[in-house]
Amino acid sequence: MTRMAFLTTVAALALATPALAVEKSEVLNTYVTIAQAKYQDSLITAQRLQTAVNALLDAPSAENLTAARAAWLEARVPYQQTEVYRFGNAVVDDWEGKVNAWPLDEGLIDYVDASYGGASDENEFAVLNVVASPKFTLSGKEIDATAITPELLSETLHEADGIESNVATGYHAIEFMLWGQDLNGNDHGAGDRPWTDYATGDDCTNGNCDRRGEYLKAATDLLVSDLEWMVAQWADGGAARTGVLDDENAGLAAILTGMGSLSYGEQAGERMRLGLMLNDPEEEHDCFSDNTHNSHYYDGLGVQNVYLGEYVRVDGTLVSGPSLSDMVAEADANLDAEMQGKLSTTMMALGRIKTAAEAGFSYDQMLERGNEAGEALVMGGVNGLIDQTRSIERVVKALGLDQIAFEGSDSLDDPNAVFQ
Repeated sequence: MTRMAFLTTVAALALATPALAVEKSEVLNTYVTIAQAKYQDSLITAQRLQTAVNALLDAPSAENLTAARAAWLEARVPYQQTEVYRFGNAVVDDWEGKVNAWPLDEGLIDYVDASYGGASDENEFAVLNVVASPKFTLSGKEIDATAITPELLSETLHEADGIESNVATGYHAIEFMLWGQDLNGNDHGAGDRPWTDYATGDDCTNGNCDRRGEYLKAATDLLVSDLEWMVAQWADGGAARTGVLDDENAGLAAILTGMGSLSYGEQAGERMRLGLMLNDPEEEHDCFSDNTHNSHYYDGLGVQNVYLGEYVRVDGTLVSGPSLSDMVAEADANLDAEMQGKLSTTMMALGRIKTAAEAGFSYDQMLERGNEAGEALVMGGVNGLIDQTRSIERVVKALGLDQIAFEGSDSLDDPNAVFQ
C-alpha cells in the first residue's frame, strides 16, 4: 500500500468511526426519553384495562372477568419497569404511593374471609368494607360514601387515618377487586373472586354488587388519570424531566440512586428476602393474582434497561441511545463488563423464578418454610441483586460522583430486627 493510499484509508476510518466521548447530557436525554416511553406504555395498558373493566361492568360474565384480569397482568409489565425511576426522582417518589402501594389491608375495601381477623389497635379500619358501608366515621368525621368516586378513594380512603396499609387506590386495589383474597396460603393458586360479585339482581353474590362495580371503576379511572399526570411530568418541560436535565451530576446520581435502591433495599430486601424470612405469602408483591414472579422479573429488567439505555415498548419499538454503560466503559471498561455481567446474572436468576412459577411452582410455594428448592430460587435472585448493587457502588466512584446512600432493609442489614 502506498503512503497516500494508507493515509486515505486512515482518513476514511476516522470518518466512519464516531467519537467515543459520551456526554452526560446525552446519557440523561436517553434516560428521560425512556422514562417517558415507559410511562406512556403504562398509560396505554391501563387504558386497555379500563376498557376491559368497563366491559365487565356492562356485561358481567366469567369471560369478561378473565379478560379484565389479563389486561391487569399486561399493564404490570411496563409499569414495573418504571420502578427504577423511584428513589432518585422526587416527582416519582411523591406520587408512587398512589398507584403501587402495598401491602394493603384489603378489608378496608370489600368483604374478606373470617380468617382475616378484625379491626386492631394498629388499624381500626382494617375491615371497614366501604363497599358495604355507604356511611362511616373516620377520625371523628361522618363520611358520606353513598357514591363511590375517584375522589372518595384518593382524598378520604387512601391511607385513611394516616395508616399506610389502608391502600384504597392503584394497581393492588384493582388487583384485589378482580381476584379477591388468595386463601391458598403456601399452596398453589391465586384469588378466585366469582364473576357474579359483579352480577345484577338475583345473580349477585356477596352483596353490594353495584357498589363493588363502582369501586372497581373508580379505582381504574383514577389509575388512568394518575398515569396521565405522570406522563406529562416526563414530557418536554415537565417537572420530572427538567429535574434530571437541569443538573447533570444530580441527574446521574438520580439514575444510580434508583438502580441501587431498587436492587438492594426494595427488591432484594423488602420484596424478596423479607417474605422468605417470614415464610409469608402475604408478603408477595402481587399477592392476590400470584403474579409476583413477573413483578420481580420486570423490576430487574427495568434496572438493566436503564443502565444499557434501551427499552422495548409494548408495540415492539426499541427506544435506545447513549447510555450509562457507554459512559462507564470509557472510564473503566472492566467495570462496565462487570456491571453488565452482574445484571445478566440477576436476570437469569429472576428468569428462573419466572419460569418455575409459569410451570406451576408458584411463588407462594417458594416461600414455604422448609421448601429448599423454593428458597434456592428466591435467594438466587436476592444474591444477584445484592451483588449487582456492589458494582453500582463502584460505578458511582468511577464516575466521580458524591457518595450515594441506597435504600436499606432490616432483612438484609439487621435480620434480627425483623423478628423483634
